Amino acid sequence: MSEYRPIAERIKDYRPVELRPSAGHLSEELKRCQDCGIPFCHAMGCPLHNVVPEINVEALHGRWESALYKLLETSPFPEFTARVCPALCEGSCVQGLNGVAVPARQAEYEVTERGFERGWIRPLPPLRRTGLKVAVAGSGPAGLAAAFRLNRAGAWVTVYERDRRPGGFLRYGIPDFKLDKRVIDRRIRLMEAEGVRFRLNVEAGADLSRRLIEDRFDAMVIAIGARKKRDLAVPGRDLAGVLFATDYLSAQNRVNSGETASLPPGFSAAGKRVLVIGGGDTGSDCVGTANRQGASEVSQFEIMPEPPAVRGADNPWPQWPRILRTSSSHEEGCRRRWGVDSVEFTPSEADLSRVGGVRCREVAWTGTGRAMRPVPKPGSEFAVRADLVLLALGFTGPEETALRPEGLAAPLGGALEGGIYAAGDAARGPSLVVRAISDGLECAAKVLRDFGDLGRALPARKIA
Repeated sequence: MSEYRPIAERIKDYRPVELRPSAGHLSEELKRCQDCGIPFCHAMGCPLHNVVPEINVEALHGRWESALYKLLETSPFPEFTARVCPALCEGSCVQGLNGVAVPARQAEYEVTERGFERGWIRPLPPLRRTGLKVAVAGSGPAGLAAAFRLNRAGAWVTVYERDRRPGGFLRYGIPDFKLDKRVIDRRIRLMEAEGVRFRLNVEAGADLSRRLIEDRFDAMVIAIGARKKRDLAVPGRDLAGVLFATDYLSAQNRVNSGETASLPPGFSAAGKRVLVIGGGDTGSDCVGTANRQGASEVSQFEIMPEPPAVRGADNPWPQWPRILRTSSSHEEGCRRRWGVDSVEFTPSEADLSRVGGVRCREVAWTGTGRAMRPVPKPGSEFAVRADLVLLALGFTGPEETALRPEGLAAPLGGALEGGIYAAGDAARGPSLVVRAISDGLECAAKVLRDFGDLGRALPARKIA
């Protein structure tokens, strides 16, 4: 189980809340990993197929460098997944069948940080260049992974990012208390030392035309994510104080990094009653941010029914457990409700242009699977007061782009058309950081195969 800094301490800052695992605790957990019969964790769990038991046995016996190299064989950015991955591997851990799963994510964290501290993770530029030139649009996890693999194979890679700093959703969508942005900066410095070029404040397809890209590069990987936000089209949506969650989180991150001096007007939760609509990870991140900004109270409503405390009969191991999860942000203070539909935003009595409350109703769910639908419960209407409403409803797909106006749908890792590829959320739709990394690697491999001798990967360069 993860350990965290005391709540009274951590809500006063944006520093990481999770503590580094103690040596004694981690050793006992690594021993439990070795009791496994058939390791489902890397076959059914991890999209990167990290060989978790092999990594853990090396760490258990103090062979940390060897553990690191086994991890790096499949995972280019373990410092990211060790912090923000939901640990799909743990969901299919054999020890979790009848008890508590082995904390593989914490072991990954310790292996990785020892690698940085002892200089085992260092720049490894390719031995020679093949001549293949690739543009990558977007510097989120998929774009970085594609750039990493292409560069290691000897291609010349230029990553274009429309923001002031690289990292995409890692930098602007995840709070600092979950992912310290110095971790991203450390990785970017490594990639630059290996030969990857980053061009910031440039939006490929807008500031840089597709024709110009085609003239300069042999191939282009579109990894712009799925940033088109799902809205809530109900009366009062245009009231001030109703914000998209990712806009809210991004604004605080920009202040924390010094990119901007202050929050935009209306973006502070200080002294306000905050309602977060949406029960996922982004909603949880809003809860933690609002508490740090000094909200007077924080609530979170979710339209889906409350998950069970333990696996249901239709969710057997080793499937990912669909159970109730309480994050460190929830523990800091939050009132949660499930099965609630928000039907109208109402104005504040003091200022009719600003939100002052939300009219809601309870819903029951009928049907199963994709046929499930919410049905309002008669007489269940109620109202709540809210001075700031944050919409954490997920995303519907990639934003419109001049790179390919007709759309980005394509087989994962496959070409959209000659020389143009899509990776990560831009291809699969909204998903997890670990899947985006996996998709970026797969897309890069597809580019290298398609370009034959020009893109052929060199023999693997030894890490040691």
